[in-house]
Amino acid sequence: MQTFFLVFSYIIIAYMLFSSLSYILLFMIAFRKVYRESDLDPRETTEDIAGNERTFPVSILVPAYNEEVGVVSTVRSLLALEYPEKEIIVIDDGSKDQTSARMIEEFQMTEVAFAVRAYLETAEIKTIYQSSIFPYIRLIKKANGGKADALNAGINLASYPYFCAIDGDSILENDALLKTMKPIIESDGQIIVTGGSVRIANGSTISRSKVETINLPSHPVVLMQIIEYFRAFLIGRLALSRLNILLIVSGAFGVFHKERVIRAGGYNKKTVGEDMELVVRLHRLLREEKSKQRIEYIPDPVCWTEAPESLEVLRSQRVRWQRGLWETLWTHKKMIFNPAYGSVGLLSMPYFLLVELLGAVFELGGYFMIFGGFFFSLIDPKTAGVLFLVTIFYGSFISALAVLLEEMTLHKYPKISHLVRLYFWALTETFWYRPFMVVWRIQGIFAAFRKKHNWGDMKRKGIST
Repeated sequence: MQTFFLVFSYIIIAYMLFSSLSYILLFMIAFRKVYRESDLDPRETTEDIAGNERTFPVSILVPAYNEEVGVVSTVRSLLALEYPEKEIIVIDDGSKDQTSARMIEEFQMTEVAFAVRAYLETAEIKTIYQSSIFPYIRLIKKANGGKADALNAGINLASYPYFCAIDGDSILENDALLKTMKPIIESDGQIIVTGGSVRIANGSTISRSKVETINLPSHPVVLMQIIEYFRAFLIGRLALSRLNILLIVSGAFGVFHKERVIRAGGYNKKTVGEDMELVVRLHRLLREEKSKQRIEYIPDPVCWTEAPESLEVLRSQRVRWQRGLWETLWTHKKMIFNPAYGSVGLLSMPYFLLVELLGAVFELGGYFMIFGGFFFSLIDPKTAGVLFLVTIFYGSFISALAVLLEEMTLHKYPKISHLVRLYFWALTETFWYRPFMVVWRIQGIFAAFRKKHNWGDMKRKGIST
């Protein structure tokens, strides 16, 4: 039996070293891109784009379910966007609170007759409202159908060739849409989707839908989520985008070519991971059509959002995310290790399967073997010690590298003390935060076998005053 546990521990060590090397490789790719662009003026070209006649108008879609706390702040931030031509469409997906009432009161909205094109099938549209003070703001009240269904309803009503999807509790920086559209405009149609960075607003001062002062929250759970977001966006997405194998554009902030999305069938209502599933489906169609069009991540445009502060709400969110990952990989399983889909099939899909999905299973085995090695002699203490060091390297050290990339790219946290605190918390990740994530990710895999889909429960405090 001890031989079995010893072999199992070696497998886990080998797996974690493989995963760590994968992250290091992604870090090096991301670092190289950041280093090359470090001398560029981040303010350049946005003014040119704002006045460029080739700047496409954009429909901004805000799906909302029980978002009475934050939806008005989100729309206010969209009004302040530096973009020449836009429309804002809020889709109330059968909310049980005052989401629609807050919108109608704040923006003086009245019911209008409006032709909705049925590109995509959705739940019943009940009423459409339009603002009397900002005619380009509209509100759709519809029967509950889920986030994907709400987005599809927004696409049907959208007037413009590109749409931006943003969560109902998020706030965009003033130039975020300009920076996200910049590569699309300059690519002559070769880039069909772009996604920006998402940052956590907890702890910062946001007044009238504008970030006034950036600060760190005091809650350790939120601090660790900030580091997680660094790791996911600045290491993972920046590197995968560089290789043209990016599979996730955050549902909180992304821009899409509307016709492409309609041709792909819109958002999938049968998964809770509709944002990732759509991007994977677009990659699949591009490869099948042998198209050279691309999907890119742009680190500079920033969207601020509220993060969970309680473990209960965080658990619900992470179970949902992992479930969405499983459902997406299962839906497109024929792409995995399939050379017909190029680097997406041979690199990106296997990476998400082996590292992002199954990583939680191996990590749980690692924690079990470390505990059993030190306290129950399942393996010799030396092997348990090696496994412990590899686990620390796999979790905490990689997260510390992500903090370094944040300082090199966006410099959003202005004080040295901010970075010191983030480095410290990153190094503690393995000892308390990561075990929670591992258990919840495994629960997410089991949850994928249940059929019930919903928006998820996120208790909002609001991020703007």
